[in-house]
Amino acid sequence: MESISTEKVEIKNLIKSPTKNLPPILSKPKKQERTLKNGEIPQYAIDYAPLVHLYSEERYLPYDIKDYVTNFYVTYGNGSVVEGTEDEMDINKLSKLPNVPDIFLLSRTDFDKDPEWITGVKNKPSLIDGEIKDAPATLIVVDKGNGWVDAFWFYFYSFNLGPFVMGSGPYGNHVGDWEHSLVRFYNGVPVIVWMSAHGGGGAYYYHNLEKWEIDNTHPIIFSARGTHANYVSVGQHPHDLPYGILSDFTDRGPLWNPTKNYLAYSYDGTFVYPANNTNSRHRGRELEYGNWLSFTGHWGDQMLPPDDPRQKHLFIGGYKYISGPTGPLMKNLIRLKTCERHKWWNFWNGCNVRENIKWGIGVESEGYNCGNVFIKIKPVWFRRILQKITWGGGFCYIVDLLYG
Repeated sequence: MESISTEKVEIKNLIKSPTKNLPPILSKPKKQERTLKNGEIPQYAIDYAPLVHLYSEERYLPYDIKDYVTNFYVTYGNGSVVEGTEDEMDINKLSKLPNVPDIFLLSRTDFDKDPEWITGVKNKPSLIDGEIKDAPATLIVVDKGNGWVDAFWFYFYSFNLGPFVMGSGPYGNHVGDWEHSLVRFYNGVPVIVWMSAHGGGGAYYYHNLEKWEIDNTHPIIFSARGTHANYVSVGQHPHDLPYGILSDFTDRGPLWNPTKNYLAYSYDGTFVYPANNTNSRHRGRELEYGNWLSFTGHWGDQMLPPDDPRQKHLFIGGYKYISGPTGPLMKNLIRLKTCERHKWWNFWNGCNVRENIKWGIGVESEGYNCGNVFIKIKPVWFRRILQKITWGGGFCYIVDLLYG
């Protein structure tokens, strides 16, 4: 395959499209526009895969979906049990379930008591090579035509522990948690890395992300405590509400290398093709897991009713326990922009690709925020006042559109 210099794909003006002057990205390319064959996993998808720093005190670690589903039976939204799942459930039954969104995996035991299948307490990355032996990641490669290829890495956790709000909580807990990152390639060159966080996420140019010291082709991302939202830096990460009322926390905990243990597929927007796993130790395992990706329902319990003693509600924080998430194929894999979707306030449906790192805040932060605006302002106390009066970052968001 013809290679290109990265200068041809690094666009400095972030208000403009990062694909300017390059062939168009296509959601469903025709045969003559395709870059890969069905089921093909290019080596560069592995070589440039993100590595994930889990939180150092993470209570809910990655889990194997094959073992996970055995802890459930399946119900419709009205509570009636799907026939054939009453006595036992396994991963091969997922593809045989009704193809409707209003369907849930319902726990056979009380998830609120933190059984092993919820915590994944043994699934810590190896200190030698970062492998989690009993929790494969999921790689889905999507050909976007004209040399463009998206490599999605999905990370599964059995439980999402929501954030605390004003000292109360946690809120937004749910059984089952799918998070993912995306590396977008042009002719085998990584251009953009996007990572999920709370129904949104962040997009960055690959060349500016932190890289693994042992192999600097792999970008580094950080999984937040409990929520597993993904960020590109260490520290406190406020989101959705001003002044850090709602925050995630990341640090340099155990480093997970998903390329050591993963399931591999390609997807063309209609069909999923089990791929030839480049890891010889796990080759053929995709067939063993069956067509589980076709499951359109929720990977966890339905939101607990208000009269359940485990349920709580706060006006700002919402409900303590909400419904489990949907699976990988429901995450808009054929999207043209790198962002999966936009928040309600993003009425222009923008997907800004950042040039500079969005640093965390707080004592663990390792850098500065708000573009380059406040970096040189002295004294420090005056700089902090300016940061406070920008409404907890609202002004900084506008600045980031310009500085990136």
